[in-house]
Amino acid sequence: MSDWYRVAGDGRITLTLHIQPGAKKTEFAGLHGDALKIRLAAPPVDGKANEALIKFVAETLGLAKSSVSLKSGQTSRRKVLEVLGANATTIAGLAA
Repeated sequence: MSDWYRVAGDGRITLTLHIQPGAKKTEFAGLHGDALKIRLAAPPVDGKANEALIKFVAETLGLAKSSVSLKSGQTSRRKVLEVLGANATTIAGLAA
């Protein structure tokens, strides 16, 4: 298992992310220390980047947006998301 995601006993998966808002396109950009880096096309204004992040992660994992929640880092580049109903193998493949 990697440092950037953790699987809880009840199936919840916690993701540690490093976000780069205002990028040309939204994409995964590999590992950044102990976090997965994600470039977001959305600007870091009025929560637009947080909304875009949740939508991007949910769509990538084939989940409803309600299955992905922001646990910490509302105004920081370093964010922690909690994901319900995802497969740990699928999550691990995001960094590839």
